[in-house]
Amino acid sequence: MRRVNRNERVRIALTLNGRRLSAEAEPRMLLSDFLRHGLGATGTHVGCEHGVCGSCTVLIDGVAQRSCLTLAVQAEGREVRTVESLAAPDGTLNPLQQAFRANHALQCGFCTPGILMSFTDYLARNPKPTIEQIRDVLSGHLCRCTGYAGIVAAIEEVAKR
Repeated sequence: MRRVNRNERVRIALTLNGRRLSAEAEPRMLLSDFLRHGLGATGTHVGCEHGVCGSCTVLIDGVAQRSCLTLAVQAEGREVRTVESLAAPDGTLNPLQQAFRANHALQCGFCTPGILMSFTDYLARNPKPTIEQIRDVLSGHLCRCTGYAGIVAAIEEVAKR
């Protein structure tokens, strides 16, 4: 890896939601900012910028990660999925999104993209989680509106399918 001046811009190429894209960024730019401002993936929300709230969670090579704790240059050559990748091209919601809608699992919606991405990863690895496991994963996300009951019900609904 070559050394670069911290103010020098570098080109970062990655696969975002199935499309090969690239843009320039400073080496210190966070992935969350790169996605939003460099590539236009504004569904990735930025809350605490410390990895605590979970609203910036994306999938990197299929694994849920906080994009506010990841440098954009670390995503070079990798596959990144954001909440924009979940619905079908015609706008049809995926089963997790449908369950969130049916169970009133969102209010302001700020935390929703991160929670959806975390559970997209988690349910792919553990399709039949217990309520305790759901709550454990959910403990990595802050929601100021819902009280979490609808979110847990939505995830349980998907797990029962």
